[in-house]
Amino acid sequence: MNILFAASEAFPFIKTGGLGDVVHSLPIALNELGDDVRLVLPAYRDVLASVDSLKELGYWDLPGAGVTHRVRILQAHHEGLADYLYLIDVPSLFDRAGNPYVHSDGFNWPDNAERFTVFSRAVAQLAKGIPGTNWIPDVVHSHDWQTGLVPAFLSRTYPRPKSVFTIHNLAYDGHFSLHDFNSLSLQPEWWSAEYVEFYGGFSMLKAGMVFADQVTTVSPTYAREICTPEYGYRFEGVLQHLGDKLSGILNGIDLDIWNPATDPHFKPNYSVKKPWQKAKQTVKKNLLANVGLPHGDSKKDKAPLLGFIGRLVEQKGVDLITEMLDELFSSTDAKMIILGSGHMSYEAELTAMAEKYPERLHVHIGYSEELAHQIEAGCDLFVMPSRFEPCGLNQMYSLRYGTPPVVNFTGGLADTVTDATDMAIKEKTANGFVFHFVNADALLTKIKRAITIYRQPKLWKQVCETAMSQDLGWECSAKKYQALYKL
Repeated sequence: MNILFAASEAFPFIKTGGLGDVVHSLPIALNELGDDVRLVLPAYRDVLASVDSLKELGYWDLPGAGVTHRVRILQAHHEGLADYLYLIDVPSLFDRAGNPYVHSDGFNWPDNAERFTVFSRAVAQLAKGIPGTNWIPDVVHSHDWQTGLVPAFLSRTYPRPKSVFTIHNLAYDGHFSLHDFNSLSLQPEWWSAEYVEFYGGFSMLKAGMVFADQVTTVSPTYAREICTPEYGYRFEGVLQHLGDKLSGILNGIDLDIWNPATDPHFKPNYSVKKPWQKAKQTVKKNLLANVGLPHGDSKKDKAPLLGFIGRLVEQKGVDLITEMLDELFSSTDAKMIILGSGHMSYEAELTAMAEKYPERLHVHIGYSEELAHQIEAGCDLFVMPSRFEPCGLNQMYSLRYGTPPVVNFTGGLADTVTDATDMAIKEKTANGFVFHFVNADALLTKIKRAITIYRQPKLWKQVCETAMSQDLGWECSAKKYQALYKL
């Protein structure tokens, strides 16, 4: 099948989270199964700077907020895809520095409604056929609120490709005002509770849900959770109404990028297929040295090392970590490395705690791909206490690297991590540690349970090797998407 992927980010061009990883990896997996997948992104400044060759295929004049934009379609070769990457070039909307969604002070770009409406219009135009070629998509697969209007615009095209819309995180819905709706020349009849109107404004995410032929989210458990008031962000009624049109397909991970046997970000490499404990301990020792925490061969320096990578926001359970750190450090010999950025209050609190515990805690505010890989490989435990997690990728990276994750029982975490209960250990299915109550005490209790097993080398080796042996690649999930495209 010919499949056009439309998204607002993709690794390695521009990435703010898991969406970028999925949009990179899933097309590759589909291509390997015989499909012809092509990807379209906004022509952000960083994206244009990261490609070597550009070819203009044509242009359209498309309406924005009270103005008409000259929209160029650029083609760039993409080594990972079988054919091409397409870029929607509107300099006044996308040629700006920094994050694709927010400016440097952390607030949303004020013209986001216009930016992603124009992008979605352009994608719908591409769906009629790539200019200068005979390539026409059978399916347009759009992702998250930034492309939520793509299925809506496609609904006005005949004949049209099938449309699939994936929700990566329901918490971000692209909610804008009636003024924005009116200024963007959208169809007047769409302004109704049946279509895009949502609590007095309009939601691009809702547009994707309502107009797409199929709606997916990134794990089976999250697909069930978002149909409830607790996780539905007021969309639970809309989602329940979708019925069989809604499904959950678990994300995979890129097994080439996240491979402890070949990872270029640390040495020595290791794998479950040969003795790995000594190599992993060396990676741990090097990691401790790199971040300035005590390291060596003494009994004290063989303490368990915990890692966290993620946004420093409430969703990720960062407050649970800050609340339990004093007790963790007073009752165990554990050390911890935290990598991430987010709310200034959490950044300041964690920085202060690192100053309080200079030999136990290292905090890196920001992001480093190299350090992220070193944390996954060098830590003994990965802490991921998210309040909700549509799929989660870091717990799967951790499994792959033999770093059992400690997770809350939610979303994709529940679908991928099997708690190391006595029964699961006996059955050799345990690959991590799961708590069920979202509070600091439950997190700390589960970490202590993990440390208890860490002190038992035979059991710990078994849990780690079960984790490393999991099938975490994209092939199985890609086949499920193939089946969905054919419905």
